[in-house]
Amino acid sequence: MEEIRISDVSFAYPGRDRNALCDVSFSVNSGDFITLCGKSGCGKTTLLRLMKPSVAPVGELSGQISVDGRNITELTERLECGKIGFVMQSPENQIVTDKVWHELAFGLESLGVRNAEIRARVAETAAFFGIDSWFHKKTAELSGGQKQLLCLASVMVMNPSIIILDEPTSQLDPISAGEFLRTLKRLNTELGITVILSEQRLEEALPLSDRVIVLDDGEVVADGTVDEISCTLNEFNHPMCRALPAPVRVHAVLDGKTSCPITVSDGRGWLTDFSKTHSFSSEFICEENPSGQDGIPAIEAREVYFGYSRECPDIVKNLHFKAYPGQVSAIVGGNGAGKSTALSVMSGLLSSQRGKVLVFGQKLSGCKDLYGGMLGYMPQDVQTLFAEKTVYHELFSLLPEKNMPEAEKREKIKTVLSLCSLSGLENSHPYDLSGGEQQRLALAMLLLRNPRILLLDEPTKGMDASFKDVFGALLRTLKSRGVTIVMVSHDVEFCAEYADVCSLFFDGAIVSHAPAREFFSGKSFYTTSANRMARTLIPEAVTAEDIITAFGGNVPQKPDVDVEYPPEDAGDLKVEKDNGLTPPKLSKRLGMSMLFSLVAIVASVYAGVFVFESRRYYFLSLLIILEAMVPFCISFERRKPRARELITVSVLCAIAVVGRAAFFMVPQFKPVAAIVIIAGVAFGGECGFLVGALSGFASNFFFGQGPWAPWQMLAFGAIGLLAGVLSSMRILKNNRTLLSVFGFAATFIIYGGLLNPASVIMWQHNPTLEMLLSSYVVGLPFDMIHAASTAIFLWFISRPMLEKLERIKIKYNVLR
Repeated sequence: MEEIRISDVSFAYPGRDRNALCDVSFSVNSGDFITLCGKSGCGKTTLLRLMKPSVAPVGELSGQISVDGRNITELTERLECGKIGFVMQSPENQIVTDKVWHELAFGLESLGVRNAEIRARVAETAAFFGIDSWFHKKTAELSGGQKQLLCLASVMVMNPSIIILDEPTSQLDPISAGEFLRTLKRLNTELGITVILSEQRLEEALPLSDRVIVLDDGEVVADGTVDEISCTLNEFNHPMCRALPAPVRVHAVLDGKTSCPITVSDGRGWLTDFSKTHSFSSEFICEENPSGQDGIPAIEAREVYFGYSRECPDIVKNLHFKAYPGQVSAIVGGNGAGKSTALSVMSGLLSSQRGKVLVFGQKLSGCKDLYGGMLGYMPQDVQTLFAEKTVYHELFSLLPEKNMPEAEKREKIKTVLSLCSLSGLENSHPYDLSGGEQQRLALAMLLLRNPRILLLDEPTKGMDASFKDVFGALLRTLKSRGVTIVMVSHDVEFCAEYADVCSLFFDGAIVSHAPAREFFSGKSFYTTSANRMARTLIPEAVTAEDIITAFGGNVPQKPDVDVEYPPEDAGDLKVEKDNGLTPPKLSKRLGMSMLFSLVAIVASVYAGVFVFESRRYYFLSLLIILEAMVPFCISFERRKPRARELITVSVLCAIAVVGRAAFFMVPQFKPVAAIVIIAGVAFGGECGFLVGALSGFASNFFFGQGPWAPWQMLAFGAIGLLAGVLSSMRILKNNRTLLSVFGFAATFIIYGGLLNPASVIMWQHNPTLEMLLSSYVVGLPFDMIHAASTAIFLWFISRPMLEKLERIKIKYNVLR
């Protein structure tokens, strides 16, 4: 029975020249296990997110996506949560609570499920996934495999019939990845769950799949069984051929007649039969002599120990490691073994508690300009490297400001963009790139510095097979120039092909170290599919190319990369200018709210003077405040704001509240008004008023609620409203001088103008003009400090905050 139908779906992100998806059409039957694959940036993640409306990207969509015959946009949020589960690539982006059992119960609690049913579902799910032993653990203490399994379990507790997974094994070691995928297959076969899986590592995924869909540049280029897509890809010599499992690749070259083996077991059986009628020789296996084993190591760790605190056990224990110039050294091992921590210690980001790290025989702490050309480090989470608005600016900021003409800088950037297959993406925001594209950008940033030592943590994560060949050729070119490369990786296939030496990391130290071929040909688990397949015939073979060569086949030519000269097809850079802030619109709804408040306030003042004869000041002041705030709150709610908009408003309020608390020791020196003005300028008068009113209310939980709270809410709200109105009229812009002047004036006049007389009205039954004037005089020093602090905060934080908020507006279509 058909469960999902994708009909002529095309999608384009805002500001992109080309579509991310182009006329994609296919259907998914209930209970299918489908693997979606393709080169990095081909549209896999975009397509998967469009199948889950709550995480769907913002952009121009055409075509239709149907679930059970209904348009997916017609699904209510509750029905969507119960029908479709989504597991992200990084578990850190999905886990929201501090305890495992909290995480399992979180979704059900959000839906208002009864406690008894929550306990039953959580217990059942924990038992199925084997979570019992770490049920009460903190999520921060879990390994990578456990975190990813927890994400899957927290989705399954909602009882979905469809699970969508976006490269869930990209950060897992081979053993954990295999266990995760086998658990996924159990859900598919035992519970009948429909699985749609996006993967780059296909060795484990394809044998479990009923069907494979291959995307290229947003289009479906192959759809069918593994055998069918193998024939299709080989017929067109498609780059995705390199991503297919080793048995499939070997079979495609050596024997196109028999049925295609997919698993290692099938491949070994086919190869045994094939060897009976075809001769082979292992003489091609040459003795390895890893370069640079003599002389001073480029980087060395001697008896290194490291722990994050004295109370916790050491993560790195008695580490001994050497890497020589012109050598590619790979470190493999399970999640949580300490590999990334050890690499951070060798990079100098973490300081060892015992032992020492040497760079060319010199202590790490004594190296001058360590990161200026001596050492380059790529962390596992490459997003921590990104600080600019576009790919071009990210690279431009790394080049020296002096002694290099701008034309030469542009040429260098153009070269490295083409080298890392990022041409055409120079105007994209780094966070808008796919996972593989982000890895390539991080690599480009390192190459611009020309370091003598490269430390790479999971460099091939998210990379497609075709770029892995380019990356491997890059490593060989750099190696030939004497660059030392140390990489931590779960990609054993890549390490086997391109590393000179390999080490196994376990329990905080290296327990095995050998030349790459020797290392992988002697392992059962940390080895390649090709070696498992051929070890009874050719024990020394560790790659599919080794097997093909042994039987006399023709190995496909790989790219030859030179990082010194720009490729001929590098093209021209087209760097777009920053268009600045998009001013919010002055809506009719906001105008009506302002008009209503004005009429109501005038009427209340009239009633106070002529009806109550100026006796009920406190009652009238509260009435006026309510009349000023309620219309804007109703107006905002009538828009039916989405969760993203509510979160944006909430975060801005939280920043304002935390800012007020952080400067509690300095009277009146607070950033609240500055944050409120920024909210109004970015998102309009409604948002500015709400952020101001809510910030005043929430912050008084820390500073004390009282009759002054409504006055503060009104004052902050009025400042945010005025900022939004002036921004929509293009009077206020992302200009820190102009914003600072406005902030000073608005805080002094509006906040001081309301709070000073309020201090009299709140405590005096019969206020006089003299009392009101004296309140202004007494409050003048405080108003000056408050206004000056607002101007100072706006001077320093307005530009970066408005740039971030503008990006949120565009990317998520928030409050536009």
